[in-house]
Amino acid sequence: MSIYAVNHACRELLRDPAFREAMRDDPWAALNPLDLSDDERRAMAEGDVAWLYRAGAHDFLLGYLMRFGIGGLTLPIYNQRMRSLAPHQNIP
Repeated sequence: MSIYAVNHACRELLRDPAFREAMRDDPWAALNPLDLSDDERRAMAEGDVAWLYRAGAHDFLLGYLMRFGIGGLTLPIYNQRMRSLAPHQNIP
């Protein structure tokens, strides 16, 4: 379990086309070999960016989940989930 692994996986979406396709096709299988907790894996596979942000993931890197449509994320859904944190969290 490591928030570093979450951030790294988000970065790999941009860098690695094969990982990106695997995440689009079957995020659960793509995330299985990574050092993630069950909650982190679930949140990434389901696009639960609010949970990931509260757990410490970098908001800029979480944008890659939305950019590539992981977990059904679109811009409106991403914005809604991130805005659900405000005003309790300091989000730009």
